[in-house]
Amino acid sequence: MMKLLLTHAPLARTTYYGATALERLRTLVDVVLHQGDAPLDPKGVIAAAKDADYIIADRATAVPAEVFAALPKLRVLMRSAIDIRNIDVAAASKAGVLVTHAEAGFVPSVVELTVGFLVELSRGMSRAITAYHEGQRPEIRVGRQLAGSTVGIVGYGRISRALAPVLAALGMKVTVSDPYAQVDDRRFVKLPLDELMAGADYVICLAIANAETENLLDDAAFARMKPDAFFINMSRGNLVDEAALAKALTEGRIAGAAMDVGRAPDQMPSPELARLPNVIATPHIGGLTPPASESQAMDTVRQVEALVKGEMPPGAANPQDWTRRA
Repeated sequence: MMKLLLTHAPLARTTYYGATALERLRTLVDVVLHQGDAPLDPKGVIAAAKDADYIIADRATAVPAEVFAALPKLRVLMRSAIDIRNIDVAAASKAGVLVTHAEAGFVPSVVELTVGFLVELSRGMSRAITAYHEGQRPEIRVGRQLAGSTVGIVGYGRISRALAPVLAALGMKVTVSDPYAQVDDRRFVKLPLDELMAGADYVICLAIANAETENLLDDAAFARMKPDAFFINMSRGNLVDEAALAKALTEGRIAGAAMDVGRAPDQMPSPELARLPNVIATPHIGGLTPPASESQAMDTVRQVEALVKGEMPPGAANPQDWTRRA
């Protein structure tokens, strides 16, 4: 049997991969498990995968060029997530190693958490819940109704296309900004980013993270928002100039923010932002539900199934450079 390294640490393996996918994987290949508590560093990956034909890497495991150079037997590196930015795909291609990613099975879960953020920002439920838990009398505050409000979505990819109809069904006016996407649904209005930022009561960042969108939401962007508007980041921390966001929040130039992502390790919210009183944050759990985790884990299993049959697996990022196929 071919040999495969699964890089997930035990807790991550339980949380993000699951017993069902692992059991199925073991019927296909000889599986080596990472047993340490911390994610593997590059040297750890090299040591653990020295005889491996395949690697399934979790999102916390970076795979730089040195890994491909040190593992001449490695044929395929699979990412059990959609984000492959911390994998040196160019180095993999140079070495003839195929790189794959899982499909976006997390879309419904991220949509649901985003709606939760909208409700929490508007109604402040956690303040009352915390006060009651602490035996205090909650402060009564007037909330905001989502129906009739305007929401601006930055980026119109898979999550946005699933989220926008939900928000429209809640009675929200939906505006979208994405220079590369066509918005065919007549319920939604496509706008330039400047106009979207200025007109929205809620701005939701769902653009793809790349060199072009680095710090897309900067001081000028936040300055265009209304002082009673809220900002939500469900994409990646790289899209946000965090110093600019912190300044807008602390100076009261926007009402508040919610985030499931940031520039902290494992793409979690930065503690400096998360601790601000007008911020609610969760530790990158948008896709952390059993259906979402199992969907991506089983996607890597399907990739291994294709590999053992000698077929090109789904999710290939550099199929034209796969010379270590045989």
